[in-house]
Amino acid sequence: MTESTNEFDIRKQKLAKMAAAGEIVYKDRYTVTHDLAEARQLEDGIENVSVAGRIVSLRKMGKMIFGHLSDIDGKFQFLMKKDFVEATFQKFKDTVDIGDYVGIEGEIFTTRTEEKTIVVRNWGLLSKALRPLPEKFHGITDKEQKYRKRYLDLISSPESVARFQLRTKFINTVRDYLNTHKFIEIDTPVLINKASGALAKPFKTHNNALDIDVYMRIAPETYLKRAIAGGYNRVYEFARCFRNEGIDPSHLPDFTMLEYYAAYWNYEDNMVFTENLIKAVVAETIGGLQFTYRGTAIDLDGDWERKSFRELIRQDCGIDLLETNDKAKLVAAIETNGIAIERDIKDPSIGYGTLVDLLYKKVSRPKLVNPTFLTEHPIDISPLARKNDDNPAIVDRFQLVINGWEMVNAYSELIDPIDQMQRFQGQLEAREQGDLEAMETDEDFVTCMEYGMPPMSGWGMGIDRFVALLTDTEHLRDVVLFPLLKPEQ
Repeated sequence: MTESTNEFDIRKQKLAKMAAAGEIVYKDRYTVTHDLAEARQLEDGIENVSVAGRIVSLRKMGKMIFGHLSDIDGKFQFLMKKDFVEATFQKFKDTVDIGDYVGIEGEIFTTRTEEKTIVVRNWGLLSKALRPLPEKFHGITDKEQKYRKRYLDLISSPESVARFQLRTKFINTVRDYLNTHKFIEIDTPVLINKASGALAKPFKTHNNALDIDVYMRIAPETYLKRAIAGGYNRVYEFARCFRNEGIDPSHLPDFTMLEYYAAYWNYEDNMVFTENLIKAVVAETIGGLQFTYRGTAIDLDGDWERKSFRELIRQDCGIDLLETNDKAKLVAAIETNGIAIERDIKDPSIGYGTLVDLLYKKVSRPKLVNPTFLTEHPIDISPLARKNDDNPAIVDRFQLVINGWEMVNAYSELIDPIDQMQRFQGQLEAREQGDLEAMETDEDFVTCMEYGMPPMSGWGMGIDRFVALLTDTEHLRDVVLFPLLKPEQ
């Protein structure tokens, strides 16, 4: 029998004794006058203070017991003296363990070590923990168990708590900024008839009530645009999105995406707003614009650079996209320059635009540390973006890249229904050639466009990825409270 199993049995025996004595061990409520954070701010001498929390430390010393209650905002010390609670002092020693939830009523004072403390006058057991917590100094060291038992990670790791509190602050600060700039938060469907909104492989499921196959959304884009067509001027959504693709440190198959759309803006208006928004939100969230990620210094201050695909690729490998303006020429240039790309670049399912994107990700993106706006994307990897008026081979689009990660994707939106249907047809042809990420034709969305859409620019940002950047976190699973994992055998 292991030590933890033995501890489990001992605690079950305590529970059984209390139940046999007629005690209700798992209470339905407890009246608190202050949460733990508030109690830590009280002046000495205040009486009749009621607090509650999980016990995370206990020191039983003769006629005194010291311990700490804990919640998401931190710990608060309590002191129990036998003289003050003589009738129930022994019961506390015999029945209460680390991990139990208790309610405590008493008086506030400060110890000689300057720790705010509550002297117990009355107490009550609120919930009995049958399993012991992780060892208090080390917590959970196994990464996978941190993900599977996040509740234990939060109890034992102040660093994890701080990370998730920063995530909440970041989201709330973004929301406040958008609200003050006349954006309106709305909801769009998660189950949809067409897998549209982005280039990605979708999750497919079946709706029994309607007896139809449906997809889990890969992005809320087309529905947010429908709202703009319906008369909203500026809309946004923090949307849970699903893409049936691989997992790596900067990608998860289910993630949180923020998207917004603003009528009457183009992508250049959007770049200005994006820079202002992110600078304001990051400064509010972490207290400045400079931070490090995995030892790399990142600075968001100053004017952010703007670079086109052509500029970057020519700068980093000498290939000029004006000269290599079809797939055959670009393949030849890549081979001539000895650039190794981790896909078969002669595969018919890889079009010219995709090849440009693969080349950029190989030779340029890893070098972009401080914020850079990437522009002039090829049209065939941007099926929902507006054609450039001067060069119809590219679109009015930008991506914000920080530390080699694509943080934001934004367009001047396509509002021409005829052009949109032609783009969908091109995507259909790509699917027929084996590109599983190509977008399906969404006739209902085109119908909406045919009723008229205003000029607009839209924007998408992966929340998990940005929070990972700000918290110096290597894997997105570390900034998602409950990431999906394979079941334990």
